[in-house]
Amino acid sequence: MKDNCGTDTESKRIRIFNNRGFLMRNLTYALVGIGIGCILSILISAFNAQFIGFRAATYQLLFSVIISLSISNSVYISQKLLKFNKDQIWIFIVVYYASSLLAMFIAIETIYLVQWALLGNPYHFFHPYDYLVSSILVIIVCTILYIYHSQKARLNARIAEKDMDVLKLRQMKTQAELATLQSKINPHFLYNALNAIASLIHENPDQAEEMTLKLSKLFRYSINNNQEDLVTVAEDMEIVSTYLDIEQVRFGDRINFVLEVDPAVAQEKLPRFLIQPLVENALKHGLKDVIVNAELRIRIGKNTGYLVIGIIDNGVDFPAELNIGYGLQSTYDKLNLLYGSGYELQLLNKPLKQIEIQIPLQHG
Repeated sequence: MKDNCGTDTESKRIRIFNNRGFLMRNLTYALVGIGIGCILSILISAFNAQFIGFRAATYQLLFSVIISLSISNSVYISQKLLKFNKDQIWIFIVVYYASSLLAMFIAIETIYLVQWALLGNPYHFFHPYDYLVSSILVIIVCTILYIYHSQKARLNARIAEKDMDVLKLRQMKTQAELATLQSKINPHFLYNALNAIASLIHENPDQAEEMTLKLSKLFRYSINNNQEDLVTVAEDMEIVSTYLDIEQVRFGDRINFVLEVDPAVAQEKLPRFLIQPLVENALKHGLKDVIVNAELRIRIGKNTGYLVIGIIDNGVDFPAELNIGYGLQSTYDKLNLLYGSGYELQLLNKPLKQIEIQIPLQHG
């Protein structure tokens, strides 16, 4: 346990000094120190009614830069090592000013050590007058910086809160649009299905009952808003099979339905109620005039990170200028809402007439 704790503490320190913004922060505060040093040199020169000299100005700049860097790094490290929450604001303020004054003390002594090392000036520890003057300056500057950063943090928090509200509104809008798309079933299909059930009631009551139950299952699936936006291929194909069973009663042997689903993609995710409107579209437009040997094939597999869905029929080709109906439009809208530009939809007449959709694989 001790070794792990020691490792965690060491890695925390490494993260602090490896922070990408650490260098930029020091550069910024070095420039702040230079600015403060210039201002102080000008004020002292104005007070004495003469320029303090280049050497004194250089020392003043060096002094300001070292204090600025010492304070900024001291405060930064204390903030990182000591985690404060909103209820500990007074503890933070005490640590903030204490760290700044400690850094000032270190900076002053460092300046005199530099002068001793470079110029041979005599060095003695403890400089109370410098501490007093610099403390006033440090408190003023730290207070200004504290107020600035506090206001900036509040502003950023408000912006983040507004961004979160906008994001939530967008998510709610997306959910509402998806719910609307997923709850639609073509009224023509309902009309035809009910007519088929009515014709079966006297001829084959058992089949009429079975068809009614399948229709109920299909509607229950379409209006159940508690379901997720994405379902597994197996779940969606179960509904497609239910839909095809209903249509098979209406079309009889005129249309052959073929399902080719790679078992490896059974648990992959796709948008709920994605395939049924496309199948309905193929029956309504592509195969409506095919009297014999009509075939509708649904093929689902995967290719290099994408789920590939094909709705294939041997009916009338797609026209050059396609009038997008509900089936295709709802598919476009649903894919745009869920994937943005991360999907592909193609209408092909060759080598086979088909609608092909590619969406990113998402495991169930």
